[in-house]
Amino acid sequence: MATPGTTVTSPRSRVSARIAGIRPSATLAVDAKAKALKAEGRPVIGFGAGQPDFPTPDYIVEAAAAAVRDRANHGYTAAAGLPELREALAAKTLRDSNYAVEPTQVLVTNGGKQAVYSAFATLLDPGDEVLLPAPYWTTYPESIALAGGVPVQVTADESTGYLVSVEQLEAARTERTKALLFNSPSNPTGSVYSREQVEAIGRWAYEHGIWVVTDEIYEHLVYDGVKAESLPVVVPEMADQTLVLNGVAKTYSMTGWRVGWIIGPQDVIKAASSYQSHLCGNVANVSQRAALAAVSGPLDAVAEMRKAFDARRKKIVSLLSEIPGVECPTPEGAFYAYPSVKALLGKEIRGERPQDTLELADLVLREAEVAVVPGEAFGTPGYFRFSYALAESDLVEGVTRFGRLVAEAK
Repeated sequence: MATPGTTVTSPRSRVSARIAGIRPSATLAVDAKAKALKAEGRPVIGFGAGQPDFPTPDYIVEAAAAAVRDRANHGYTAAAGLPELREALAAKTLRDSNYAVEPTQVLVTNGGKQAVYSAFATLLDPGDEVLLPAPYWTTYPESIALAGGVPVQVTADESTGYLVSVEQLEAARTERTKALLFNSPSNPTGSVYSREQVEAIGRWAYEHGIWVVTDEIYEHLVYDGVKAESLPVVVPEMADQTLVLNGVAKTYSMTGWRVGWIIGPQDVIKAASSYQSHLCGNVANVSQRAALAAVSGPLDAVAEMRKAFDARRKKIVSLLSEIPGVECPTPEGAFYAYPSVKALLGKEIRGERPQDTLELADLVLREAEVAVVPGEAFGTPGYFRFSYALAESDLVEGVTRFGRLVAEAK
């Protein structure tokens, strides 16, 4: 009870509105739930995790082990990254993308996620709009919003291979549009834009003075002779208004090492480096040394992974396409299939009528013991994301269970 004569005020929220508004990562949540059920002894097969199921190559691990014993790696280092790693990343970018940049145009970050957030934190003022093609990776809109920006969804579906057009982007553009988020090869769809499409989008962005933040982390995971085209290479004029994001996670099976990077104009990279100096200082030196070994070494490991992923890609598309009510385009990159399951919604399955893919995914987990990520996580309800970064035997068993369950739909 308040003391007479005092004013009672409403208690302040314990968590800021900015942070309270963040949605947890749906992909990590699905993976965590699958692991928890496995720990209880249930034979859950998880298609949620977006990470290669291969070990980090030995030569990279050995470089890290040597780095641990080197006293030079026990203290603070430059916030923007070890100079030799920035040089190596510039060389790697020229080798893999034919994009010539200076080491001073490279900022090393704590994984690809920090690269995404730092890019938008550096570019955006409150209210700036970012065009966000959907389906999108679940972290993109949260990073944009945390930086004060406004994500503007531009949706493509299976009829166009999940690829947005210049016409769609132009229809969404306003005087507040500051940037476009571009992801090819794509998570969650595995779609890859052709050189002609990349050029058209790049020239449109250049004409309207729009920044492009292009996430190229799946650059080496492409199939059927497809090539992942880097936008500032296809449209050189865009180099001064493009940030390229990348990392070692997918190419070298190093998701847990947490090393990513941003490449862009020197003034923007300098500003992002200043921000990072206050945010976290330097990326862990041992991880940087491991990344140096990775990007300076051969691409043999990713070639082997790509071969395995390609076989799984063909298998999962074949299996999913045989299931009534499921429509699965063939992905050209990454390691995801993104089938439409809209035809299954509203139908009775084991006494339930799931109305959306959140409910359907929960039913599939409970009844078939198969974990998938619903399309709501990627801005497009009515779809499931299946990661095929798991053993082929588990892949076949998981899709078979899923197919057996939904075959009961009536």
